[in-house]
Amino acid sequence: MIKSRKIELLAPAKDATIGIEAIKHGADAVYIGANAFGARSQAGNDINDIKRLVDFAHQYEARIYCTVNTIVYDHELNDVERMIHKLYNAGVDAIIVQDMALLRLDLPPIALHASTQCDIRTPEKATFLEKMGFSQLVLARELSLDEIEEISNKVKVPLEGFCHGALCVSYSGRCQISQALRGRSANRGECAQFCRLSYDLEDENGNKLMKSKHLLSLRDFNTSDSLEQMIDAGISSFKIEGRLKDVDYVKNVVAYYKNALDQIIISRDDLARSSFGTSTLSFAPVLEKSFNRSFTHYYINGRHPNNGTSMASIHTPKSQGEYLGKVVSVKGNTLTLDSTTPLANGDGLSYIDSDGNYDGFRVNKVIGNQILIKDSCSIQSGDRVYRTFDKAFNDILSKPSAYRRIDIDLTMWSIGRQLCLKASDERGSSVVHSITLNEELEVALKPQKERQKQVLSKLGDTIFTVHSCEIKGDYFIPVSIIAQLRRETIDLLERSHRMAYQRELRKPETRNTIFPYKTLESADNVANHIAEQFYKEHGVDSFVPAIECDEMPTLENHPVMTTRYCLRRELGACLKEKNTKQKLPSPLFLRNGKTLLQVNCNCSRCEMTITIAQKGR
Repeated sequence: MIKSRKIELLAPAKDATIGIEAIKHGADAVYIGANAFGARSQAGNDINDIKRLVDFAHQYEARIYCTVNTIVYDHELNDVERMIHKLYNAGVDAIIVQDMALLRLDLPPIALHASTQCDIRTPEKATFLEKMGFSQLVLARELSLDEIEEISNKVKVPLEGFCHGALCVSYSGRCQISQALRGRSANRGECAQFCRLSYDLEDENGNKLMKSKHLLSLRDFNTSDSLEQMIDAGISSFKIEGRLKDVDYVKNVVAYYKNALDQIIISRDDLARSSFGTSTLSFAPVLEKSFNRSFTHYYINGRHPNNGTSMASIHTPKSQGEYLGKVVSVKGNTLTLDSTTPLANGDGLSYIDSDGNYDGFRVNKVIGNQILIKDSCSIQSGDRVYRTFDKAFNDILSKPSAYRRIDIDLTMWSIGRQLCLKASDERGSSVVHSITLNEELEVALKPQKERQKQVLSKLGDTIFTVHSCEIKGDYFIPVSIIAQLRRETIDLLERSHRMAYQRELRKPETRNTIFPYKTLESADNVANHIAEQFYKEHGVDSFVPAIECDEMPTLENHPVMTTRYCLRRELGACLKEKNTKQKLPSPLFLRNGKTLLQVNCNCSRCEMTITIAQKGR
């Protein structure tokens, strides 16, 4: 018999309430920040709230992973150590980390996952981290299916890959621009999002080649049509980005990917979900209805363009929504679209005008395919229109929109004065409970089984739903007795499962393993003496401390972003391709106010770096 490989849908949660909704809507695991040291400083949570989420999740054997994935300063190490002990005591299943110093702290035996901030792009790096005792590796978002498979062939631990959501233009963990220009470290959860700003594109003489475009702002990742290929390449955990997203976003996106993965898993004998329970939805999920900057496959299918479209959202970093159609005519404050999609008063629409400017408006009234708006705007015939807020859809999501139930099998019988009930569920939990009656049961004069099954099936607000119910013998039993037996049995079943639940333990470290590189750059983020010692123990000869350790680092001509995304390729001016759409001079510069950045293309590696340009340029 082939052992089924566990597939996990991993959802983000800004808080415990959103995490609970993610599980109801089909997530197998949730990642959430504690009250400090997470790579989203605005998404911290109290330990008691995390415990509330843990208790809910473990009913379905869904896992809770806590992000402790910032770099850590020397004076904070004791605080991190104490916090992880509290998370372990709250029942958290694993800690997601970046800083290798955590491997040397006095931690409880909790499983560790290597964060995407670890920049895992090669089999050598992945193999090293596996030997350090990490139970799961979060791969870089830039990898192709072939590159994922190459890593998968070298390691045995599960690989986690992003499947949906916002993309950082720089390799995660290696972006220093926010720290360099604002003193806000992305590796400390305080990214200032320079990649989402607008820039003028200039040549070396200051001539403007493009004005006010979001040239570093990527579209959102969407691999919903590549999930089975990702599974076959080696991904076991599918991660949705978005720890700052609201509950409606999480509900919709989780439900969509839950449905997509279910279709794959049902069709194959070698796969199984990593948690239990069936989620029932009150809506049909649609990815385009949630925040998106339009979508890209990024590099999942290699370096080919995104099916002929752009990787970047250069006109706006805001949500584009779902495409409706084009404007046929504009008369005053009335628009006519070539769309048959039903609209509603209160819908939010957006468009990009002929000059590439992004704008939006709220629908005031709808008559057929005509839209009345309250305020005038610059929209013209031929402009493409998108819906960024679907009022009817969001009204559904604002209410309870899913429930999740565990299948249970019940068998009731009697022996003498003992009335017995066995309950077994899909998680593998099973209990037998009995009630002592005052006297032996009498055979019923009329059939009683159907009525008794109805009483046993009234599971109310529990997480269970009856899959099968068998009653042996046809006796008259008071309804109150059956209800009491059912309540007590279900309570025992839940307690039995809580007692039997097992967390994965931290794996041992292979101490004599050599790190694949002899030197470390500042972008490798060594920020404390314990991390320094860790790397030295594993063969690193020299390193440059993280720039966060220097209050005023000298960063002119120093790469503050390294990215696989290439601006030249995006604009049709790739230096390696013969039939490019246009020619652009070298070097190129990006200007936003007083900020001036230089674009550097390493064509031999198909990488781009962004440096802070010299003063006076």
